[in-house]
Amino acid sequence: MHFTSKKNKKKVVLREMERGIENPRNRHVTYSKRRNGIIKKATEISVLCDAQVSLVILNSSGKISSYCSPSTSLSDVLDKYHRYSGKRLWDPKHENLSNEIDRIKKENDIMQIELRYLNGEDITSLNPRELILLEEALENGISSIRERQASAKIRQQEMAMEAANREME
Repeated sequence: MHFTSKKNKKKVVLREMERGIENPRNRHVTYSKRRNGIIKKATEISVLCDAQVSLVILNSSGKISSYCSPSTSLSDVLDKYHRYSGKRLWDPKHENLSNEIDRIKKENDIMQIELRYLNGEDITSLNPRELILLEEALENGISSIRERQASAKIRQQEMAMEAANREME
């Protein structure tokens, strides 16, 4: 079985298609031409038939080429595919990971706001109760720091005394 181009420049034998193009330069040229051709066809079907088209091509080195109809996005097309076909493109574990990422992002946002409050920024919007809680948190932080400083100072003194005792012996 032979595939012939319109201009009859070359014939690609099916056996060659099965084993791939061995010469890297020829393979790259063929890839580029065929990639451009399929993207052109995707654009045409999108425009002429008012179809929503998303196309993703990954080459052997991992470079991504893509096309998406102007009126849609890849995620919209994948969502519709999932809804209409009933096929799962990713398993529930990945959906759970996505939910976990969203939860962590929200938690991070809250922590950044709290950090700004602890730095004295944006506190004009806080009510008196929130200001009291912030003050208590700061006082707890200061007492923890002082405790650590005191124990570090004691440890330094102990080490200095041990060194002095060793010198005396």
